[in-house]
Amino acid sequence: MNRILPRLLIASIALLLAACASHKSESTTLFDLGPAAPRSATIDAPMSAVVVSEATGSAALESERMFYRLNYADAMQARAYANSRWSTNPLEMVTQRVKTRLAQTGVKVLQPTDSPTGVPILRVEVADFTHAFDSASQSRGQVIVRASLFRDHVLLDQQTFSRSTPAPSANASGGANALAASTDAVADDIAAWLARVNHTTR
Repeated sequence: MNRILPRLLIASIALLLAACASHKSESTTLFDLGPAAPRSATIDAPMSAVVVSEATGSAALESERMFYRLNYADAMQARAYANSRWSTNPLEMVTQRVKTRLAQTGVKVLQPTDSPTGVPILRVEVADFTHAFDSASQSRGQVIVRASLFRDHVLLDQQTFSRSTPAPSANASGGANALAASTDAVADDIAAWLARVNHTTR
């Protein structure tokens, strides 16, 4: 009996150490959109100033989980990477990237509390922000947003933008790179659209 107890204790310690090692080997990797890429084309400032509201979207986009879809197997099911997450949720990342791209055109991006009356308000709703697999080896970063421009509570215009960028690899890292490129492209599309919108109330 006296010999059995030490053996059980040693076995328990070994299992505990193995569990700790396993936990460390499965540590979570954090991703973000990275620094804003240089603009591929020059776009004149679409307006002197704009208020960019925080992007809205589904409850899933309010979390830091990285989602992917196996469109070739079951496009109706959104799956989450086990050990990869965003450093902040996609809605915050899209908001910040839109602000950055507009500022790069020369627009003054204001906060709602800092803007004078009559400054246009841009609202963005994110409909999709997913790493989509069309096959086991081919995937893309899919971003779909609906942008609405208001002035003094009057809707001036509304447009839906969709961008899909091939992923360089079929994993979370590849998805993050593709989604960053698609987000940049959508932000550029929004800036170009704002340059075409009639900014006066109707």
